[in-house]
This record gives sequence, structure tokens and C-alpha cells, in this order.
Amino acid sequence: MEILKSAAILVIGFVLLIKGADFFVEGSSSVAKKFNVPSLIIGMTIVAMGTSLPELAVSVTASITGNNTLAVSNVSGSNIFNLMVVCGACALFAPLTIEKNTLMKEFPFSIVCAGLLVVLGFIGMKLGRVDGIIFLVIFVAYLLWMIYSAKKARSEGDKFETEEEEMAEEIKILPMWKCLLYIVGGMIAIKFGGDFVVNGASSIAAGFGLSQTLIGLTIVALGTSLPELVTSIVAARKNEVDMALGNVIGSNIFNILLILGVAAAISPVTFIMENIIDIIILIIMSTVVWIFAWTSKKINRKEGIIMLLVYVVYMVYICIR
Repeated sequence: MEILKSAAILVIGFVLLIKGADFFVEGSSSVAKKFNVPSLIIGMTIVAMGTSLPELAVSVTASITGNNTLAVSNVSGSNIFNLMVVCGACALFAPLTIEKNTLMKEFPFSIVCAGLLVVLGFIGMKLGRVDGIIFLVIFVAYLLWMIYSAKKARSEGDKFETEEEEMAEEIKILPMWKCLLYIVGGMIAIKFGGDFVVNGASSIAAGFGLSQTLIGLTIVALGTSLPELVTSIVAARKNEVDMALGNVIGSNIFNILLILGVAAAISPVTFIMENIIDIIILIIMSTVVWIFAWTSKKINRKEGIIMLLVYVVYMVYICIR
């Protein structure tokens, strides 16, 4: 009975996180648009970070409550799921074409970020406050570089329009009271959603005698990545997958730099050897997908199937280790 109660709390937590993130993004974007902030900036900051809000809430809550292994495994699990399942599933419907910028700059940068996480996590087996601040400084620099690159591409007349920017342009300007309601309501939902997910996941782990790392890599990672999966599959079925891999890589960079940066800055995040192994696996998987993308400038159906099978093998491995 206790397990069912924990599962119900977990599901309620996921719903609050996902809907709270939606409301927060809609309210914040509307305020930004009301003050004439360009769609490019809104898309690359508020909207782009919106999909990472569930992971942020879970990892920060886990860090504050001392469930540090859940914070790290949530990020590494979400990144592996995004890369192998979201992209792999999209490639089943239509080949994923890769933008040159993603291939040359963002993809290798995401691998460097994961490598930095391994190094800093392995030194002393924790991510301290200074490490968290370093990650946040790199994140701000990355964000400014993204905006600069986008502005430069536009001024040179290149076709540069991300999915987030398109979403930002479509945002309706809401009355200020509604914006505030969405922002405050969204923040409250995200806060309690994070609490519910961490408490529910911890209770389920304890009830079944499972490790928090395993729960974080599976249930929590899947739950917080559901918006990306659903959105990407819907886009793939409509043959609109141009930005799929770019969005996943951007989200994975956000997850490492922003989420673990904030979590570690609030409270040092302790690592266990399993966390290090999982991040190394993430680096290997990222490198393989990068090679797939590099060879033909796209990811085809056969490579998508390979990515999904690799993820299944990884799931079996983390369940039996």
C-alpha cells in the first residue's frame, strides 16, 4: 500500500513539474514580449530552459534534502535518454539531418561538458560549491555565445531560426495579472512537483530495496524527459525533425551546466563510482552518435534502431549491476 501511495505521489509530482514548467514559460515569455525583448533572446533563454525546468527542480530538491545521488543520476539518465531514445525514436520516422553548427561546435562542446563533469566529480568524489559556480559561469558564457552566433548568422543573411525561436514568436501577450498568475503558479507547481518526485522516488527505492541511482536513471529520468520525447515524436511524424538533435544537444548542455551548477552551488553534490561510470557511458554514447551524424550528415533509421537497442542494453546493465 505504501508503494502505491509513493507511486501516486511520483505521478502527481511529474504532472505538476511538466504543467508548472509550461505555465512558467508561457507567463515569463509573455512578460518578455510585453517589454519588447526579441524573440531570439526569449527563445534561447526562457523557452530553451523551459524543458530543463523539471530536471532542475528534481536535482535542486534532491541536493537540498541530501539525496545527492538522485541529483546526479537524474541529469546523466535524462541526457542518455534524450540522446539515445528521443533521437533514436525520431530517426525511425524520418532521417535526422544535422546542422553544421551543431556538428562542429555544440556536439563536441556537450562531450567536453560531460568530460569536465567526470573530472570534477572524480576529484574528491563530489561536486563542490566552487565547481558549481564554475559550471554556472561556463553556462552564462555558453548562453551569450549562442545569442551572439544567432545574431551574427542573421546579420549575414543565413537562415537561422530555432524551434524555440519559432515558439517564442507565436507566444501571445497575456494581461499582466495572468502573466503573474502563470509565473507564480508555475513556480509553486515546480517546487511541489520537485518535492513530490524526490520523496516518491526515494520511498519507492527504499520500498523495493533499490538504489537511488537506479531510480534516478530510470523512472525519474524518463518522467522528466517525457515532454522532449512526446514533442519530438509528434514533430517526427509530421516530418519536422530538422532541429531534433540540435535541441537534444542544447538540452543536455543545459542539464549539466545549469542544473548541476545550481545544485552544487546550493549544496555540494556527492558522487559515487556508479555516477562516474554512467557519465563515461554518456560520453561514449555521445561520441558514437556524433560519428553517426558526421559520416553522412544525418542519422538514418538503421542508426536510430542501433541507438534504441544500445539504450535497452544499458537499461539491462544498470538493473543487474
